Amino acid sequence: MIIVLAQVESSRESIDSLRGALIEMEKASRAEVGCHDYTFCQEIGDPTRLRIVELWESMDALRAHFATPHMARFRKSLAEAPPKSMSVKVHELGESLELPS
Repeated sequence: MIIVLAQVESSRESIDSLRGALIEMEKASRAEVGCHDYTFCQEIGDPTRLRIVELWESMDALRAHFATPHMARFRKSLAEAPPKSMSVKVHELGESLELPS
């Protein structure tokens, strides 16, 4: 399992202007082969920050994701409302455990 954790710092206005692109990116990414989850979250305590959590079956699935038309559209939207900062970390998980609820 590949886990991508990203943090984006922007302005409320920029995030609001990206809302449609964020919704499209979540929906299209979740439909991709090998995607287990793709979620944008706006921080409650700091609405100028977005967090992105992605779960992928493999690095090949993640690489294929980068080549999709919806990723190209998303990059274009980001260029039109560039964030102040962005950090992305990719982790490979050997085994995953589900805890009882």
